[in-house]
Amino acid sequence: MLDPFTLSVVSIVVLALLGLPIGHAMICSSILYLLLAGQDMGIAAEQILNGLFTSYILLAVPLFILAAELMNSGSMTMRLLIFCNAFVGRFRGGLALVNVVQSVIFAGMSGSAIADAAGTGKMMQKMMTEGGKYPPAFAAALTASSAVIGPIIPPSIPVVVYALVSDASIGFLFLAGVLPGLLMGLAQACIIVGTARARNFPVEAPVPVGELPGITFRALPALIMPVVLLGGIYGGATTPTEAAAVAALYALLVSAFLYRSVSFASLRASLSGSARTTASIGMLIAGALVYNYVVTIENIPASLSTFLAGFDMSPVQFLLMVNAILLILGCLLEGTTILLVVVPVFIPTANALGIDLVHFGIVCVVNIMLGLITPPYGLLLFVMTTISGQPLARIVREVMPFLLVLIAALALITLVPGISLWLPRLFGYTG
Repeated sequence: MLDPFTLSVVSIVVLALLGLPIGHAMICSSILYLLLAGQDMGIAAEQILNGLFTSYILLAVPLFILAAELMNSGSMTMRLLIFCNAFVGRFRGGLALVNVVQSVIFAGMSGSAIADAAGTGKMMQKMMTEGGKYPPAFAAALTASSAVIGPIIPPSIPVVVYALVSDASIGFLFLAGVLPGLLMGLAQACIIVGTARARNFPVEAPVPVGELPGITFRALPALIMPVVLLGGIYGGATTPTEAAAVAALYALLVSAFLYRSVSFASLRASLSGSARTTASIGMLIAGALVYNYVVTIENIPASLSTFLAGFDMSPVQFLLMVNAILLILGCLLEGTTILLVVVPVFIPTANALGIDLVHFGIVCVVNIMLGLITPPYGLLLFVMTTISGQPLARIVREVMPFLLVLIAALALITLVPGISLWLPRLFGYTG
């Protein structure tokens, strides 16, 4: 006879395979555990309500999602693309470089890889394939790869979720993602430069120097959004949650009144889209909150910490093991689920080994983002299959060089904590 915890794990897997959303599956399995363990099933509702209503930081998630929706519905993203093209489009493979640069800039606004791919990704796919300039599968693979930068450079929804489960400072976590995100962008740019020469990708017509000031001026309100957002946080004017609200309001005001590109219909669509996305993430968080209670009372984190201590692993060996596990899980599970259920199990061991939790958080988030483009179930691969109309197999073939170079960047981020911690320490972090 299986014990209640094992049965709950089996039920999650079975329910997920039957097509039930993972958040619902975790709630149902937690209730099954409480029933079999003879505990009050009302604990499930109590854990969900306490977790959702006492975690002020979670309010940042729907607000960042709304900010991204408003930018996509307005003309902010198109102005950013024009700005990027003016500066790097003149090189061989220029549009491919534009794709990476816009992801780096857009990362400072949306906090979501899916928002990046579904928003600017659609525009980049059209621009790159128009007139047969680039193979559609290559354009789709590049868009998926560059989109993973979004949740690394602040603001970042996955980082907000990690801060929730680790109690690490969200402000310092945001700072810690800047250099790793830029490193990932640089790694992809190097691949593009080599590929552009080998496959003779086109060179875009250079934008006259005289037009650059006008293009920059028109894109300026969008470009200063990260400055407004991060300046408010690190200047002490706002908390990260309040900064998310400022970001959403700023995106609305700029799109509606300055660019005049948002109608009531598009505003309604943005609010509706962000509500649906928020509800989906909210169910995941609710399921994880109650299932984490089950994991905690079963003493799984402490048991795992004791088990791993028996192997006498060094911090580097532990981090490499975590990388391997998260990369594999990223192929199979949604990233938020991994952050809410799996990562908390590793945190006590990371603490015991003296691993900085801000550095550990960036390593975990990068791993989970790479899972979005890792076959066979990388979510971004499916998103770009829908957008581009290309077979999944072709996109996977084109994405492999980018995935390999990003894994190399991940190894560097893992082995050199200073890449993540230099900027936070510059701003007073003592961890």
